Amino acid sequence: MKPNPLCLHRLPRWKAYFALCKPKVVAMIVFTAVVGMFLSVPGMVPWPPLLFGTLGIALAAASAAAFNHYLDRHVDAEMNRTRQRPLPQGELPPHKVLIFASVLGIASMVILAGWVNGLTAVLTFLSLIGYAVIYTVYLKRATPQNIVIGGVAGAAPPILGSCAVLGTVHPYSVLLFLIIFLWTPPHFWALAIAKRNEYAKVDIPMLPVTHGVEFTGLQVFLYTILLFVISLIPYLTRMSGLLYLGVAVGLGGLFLYLAWQLRCRPQDTRLAMRTFAYSIFYLAGLFTALLLDHYFRY
Repeated sequence: MKPNPLCLHRLPRWKAYFALCKPKVVAMIVFTAVVGMFLSVPGMVPWPPLLFGTLGIALAAASAAAFNHYLDRHVDAEMNRTRQRPLPQGELPPHKVLIFASVLGIASMVILAGWVNGLTAVLTFLSLIGYAVIYTVYLKRATPQNIVIGGVAGAAPPILGSCAVLGTVHPYSVLLFLIIFLWTPPHFWALAIAKRNEYAKVDIPMLPVTHGVEFTGLQVFLYTILLFVISLIPYLTRMSGLLYLGVAVGLGGLFLYLAWQLRCRPQDTRLAMRTFAYSIFYLAGLFTALLLDHYFRY
């Protein structure tokens, strides 16, 4: 892939490397991992696992994002949504991106294995490989259920956070894993509906491309129902209290409304993007409520 001479070095070099890390995605991953840490203990999380666990998980997430940029660079150049990324714009050479991603991944493993614990390092490494290799290289191009299967890696951060603190998997973190796992399909499929023509152009078999937007809209709605139900389990199991329940019902009810509207009007690209944007707000709000309820419900 030849660099674009008109865009070469348009970004400062450090900003180009920073963009490779997908900072917004990494921020959400780190936030859900930290919530997993705090919900694993009744009081304050000890500072060593909080500091080094957060840093190691963040570096692993950034590494996976950079590997994704490297592996998808040719596809990214063909899609309007991604063609402004550093590699398609020729702002960074591919071999340096590969080195950068590898260094981040190695640093993550060193920190987690040396200053946290071995189980967290192993699970984080498996999550990195699951997203950067299994999902990006194989699943993404093999099946329209790529998001569902690949969602296992994306839903792992609360478990990683719990392991960083306890050295084992807390049952609460598994419930948080299930919430993110069921959130992932309606989140990504809403985006895929809006960008279906771009995915079709590069032969990526996203669900709207292979099964149509009507079927995808139905799947978004059905998964949102499942998500709403599972989001109530923290209250029903006394993991959380009324503060969380009120937020979960309110946020989930609006998500259900948008998903139903998308089910009825799956051709509406603006509605699909609105649903996608709201899904991010939903997850952030739900996990914020979990954290606040954990410390303030009494």
